[in-house]
Amino acid sequence: MHVPDDAPVRCPVCERAYDSVSEHDDGLLVNLLDNERYRRVCFDPVLVDGEARVRFYHHTHEQVAESPGRDATTSDGVVVE
Repeated sequence: MHVPDDAPVRCPVCERAYDSVSEHDDGLLVNLLDNERYRRVCFDPVLVDGEARVRFYHHTHEQVAESPGRDATTSDGVVVE
């Protein structure tokens, strides 16, 4: 796991504020069921020096509920655009 130096100010996937970003070049597992801190994580595949990576943008419950953006999440976790 790596924290990129060139991360954008807003999430490039949903255009909302985010709490943190991490970059991964190996296997990963995501489970946000009943997560007290994060409501959603957006995934953005990127190339870094020719290597495939995935950036995770971690959104808190408040950021998803209050930030302007192009999507909304229903109570069952389905993203609606």
